[in-house]
Amino acid sequence: AGLTGRPNVDWCEDHKVETIRGNVIGVLMLCDVAHGLGIHVTNFATGCIYAYDDEHVIGGKPFTEEDLPNFGGSFYSETKSYLENMVRQYPNVLQLRLRMPIDGDLSNPRNFITKIANYAKVVDIPNSMTVLDELVPMAVDGALRGLTGAYNWTNPGAISHNEVLQLYKDHLHPEFSWDNFTLEEQALVIKAPHSNNTLSHDKLRAAFPGVLGIKESIIKYVLEPNKAAGTRADFKAGTQVRSGQVK
Repeated sequence: AGLTGRPNVDWCEDHKVETIRGNVIGVLMLCDVAHGLGIHVTNFATGCIYAYDDEHVIGGKPFTEEDLPNFGGSFYSETKSYLENMVRQYPNVLQLRLRMPIDGDLSNPRNFITKIANYAKVVDIPNSMTVLDELVPMAVDGALRGLTGAYNWTNPGAISHNEVLQLYKDHLHPEFSWDNFTLEEQALVIKAPHSNNTLSHDKLRAAFPGVLGIKESIIKYVLEPNKAAGTRADFKAGTQVRSGQVK
């Protein structure tokens, strides 16, 4: 629930009142009214409230559901951190922290694979990500079971941007290629820093032991169905693809 902005979270930097209204006030009002009526709420939230730090380095200790948010570099994440600290007080809420959502519809411009396949350059940092085709049905099941509290709703493990694009290339688009740039170079073309982190999957796997690791889930739910259908990522108007290069 809430606002991520269009075309991306940079929108929130210039629309702060609307972002507060959607990401904090609206969600809290819903949770509060539902609590008064004894109604369970499943809130699709975000895990973009953390960033790698000295205690949580790449490849090291992941962030758990009990860790307090440590990232407010973007106004989007700042509002989500406010909400996280408040909504955890409501015993009727299942707070699901999604990240970089991926789905089987490669024509969807919000699909993380399609989104980064359209970028001229990408950073290459391991992150927790969510395969919607697998985890949304689990969210419905969790709601029906009356689960509450915060859950890191990302597939186990972390995967980098390059690894995602390599899987896409290997399974669907052999001639596709891409370029990387650094966080410092990225900072020159975005309005606010973006969150990069790895989330613990222990609580999710305890509730849903069969959940697949991120690479296995992408292959099963996204790449294999699209390969069978002969579909690839859509490229937005103005994007030129020549010899696999996206400009």
